[in-house]
Amino acid sequence: MSQMTNDQIRQNVRSRYKEIALKPVKMGSSCCETPVNFEDVSAQLGYSNEELTAVPEGANLGLGCGNPQAIAALLLGEVVLDLGSGGGFDCFLAARQVGGAGRVIGVDMTPEMVSRARNNAIKGGFTNTEFRLGEIEHLPVADRMVDVIISNCVINLSPAKQQVFDEAFRVLKSGGRLAISDIVTTAELPEEIRSDFDTLYSGCISGASSVDEIKDMLVQSGFTDVVVEPKDESKSFIKDWVPGADVENYIVSAVIKGGKPQRITVYERRAMEYLTKSWESGRFRASPKKVYGF
Repeated sequence: MSQMTNDQIRQNVRSRYKEIALKPVKMGSSCCETPVNFEDVSAQLGYSNEELTAVPEGANLGLGCGNPQAIAALLLGEVVLDLGSGGGFDCFLAARQVGGAGRVIGVDMTPEMVSRARNNAIKGGFTNTEFRLGEIEHLPVADRMVDVIISNCVINLSPAKQQVFDEAFRVLKSGGRLAISDIVTTAELPEEIRSDFDTLYSGCISGASSVDEIKDMLVQSGFTDVVVEPKDESKSFIKDWVPGADVENYIVSAVIKGGKPQRITVYERRAMEYLTKSWESGRFRASPKKVYGF
């Protein structure tokens, strides 16, 4: 990263995704420069036909490397945060799963993407979603605010990944979880790929980290039950990102998960002790486990 500053890298990425955000709705663009049918691309990533037709036109930009909301096991009423929310595609799918009692927050550093997502929310009548402008290394989200964090092929774009995971840990509630799809390296990237900051970095390739590096960063942030599961089948679509460059020999998509340990406050512990005594004596019909979920 010494050849460019972190801010220069972010500006390159921001410029690339500004161009994508301003494209007409009917023009697709994957992580490569070639126009594509984004519904076909999304089907390869694991989205069902029902999911593809459930979002407003213009939300699906054919970006990503997986289907994070499918692995997040979202529940009614949960608060979800999407890192790098783009046109709002994954946010809208998550919003359907958490229902009216839930809430979905999308954060993106590109103003044009945020505007596009907000317009899509209005078109689709999604009242339980909101989109905030901000960098994922400096999340515009309060401490311990969200239940679940999702992201789709975005963290690899950050030049400060450890800070991203630190921020993710900060905003998660006690017992919250991270469930993302992202790119990881399976072999050392050749110098010509690692040094290509103009095209291959913003194309989700040059900035990828190894499985062990991702695990180490998550653990350092405080996450437990860390899982990084590479998906070899993703090579089938990754090879098309840069035709002829054989990038599928160096990177694959992966499912990345981690949890924030459950911590009980003094007041919660006292309440549980009182409820336990009441339940054991027959004065209270619901067990503390049922009330508190642990």
